[in-house]
Amino acid sequence: MTTTQFAKAQEVERKWYVIDAAGVSLGRVAAEAARLLRGKHKPIFTPNVDTGDFVIIVNVEKTLLTGKKLDNKMYRWHSGYPGGLKELTYRVLMSKTPEKAMEHAVKGMLPHNKLGAQMYKKFKVYKGSEHPHQAQKPEVWNMK
Repeated sequence: MTTTQFAKAQEVERKWYVIDAAGVSLGRVAAEAARLLRGKHKPIFTPNVDTGDFVIIVNVEKTLLTGKKLDNKMYRWHSGYPGGLKELTYRVLMSKTPEKAMEHAVKGMLPHNKLGAQMYKKFKVYKGSEHPHQAQKPEVWNMK
């Protein structure tokens, strides 16, 4: 009888992956990035251990939003003061800071606890095609 192998945090080997978001839906890129950050693509996946890899997303300004999401979808936040609800349409958000839209999407797909915060620290987003992580020798991750 074989026993289930559980990954230990210090034994996990982490790789760096680059995802090119140009011409791909924002949600599909975010879902794939969250999958890589959690480590669900690995056979050693353990839900209570951070088994994920580092993820770099480039060309985030060229991602697509389908349908009428650019005008109807809103990015909302609250200042903490009475009447302090602020909101932007995704058209404005994508023109000003497209990185924030991707970060918001990926963060919502990770666990909402300390483990999710630890996974989120391995996530990098860049507007153009250049990134400062060449020394880590990241591999290109192909979207299926």
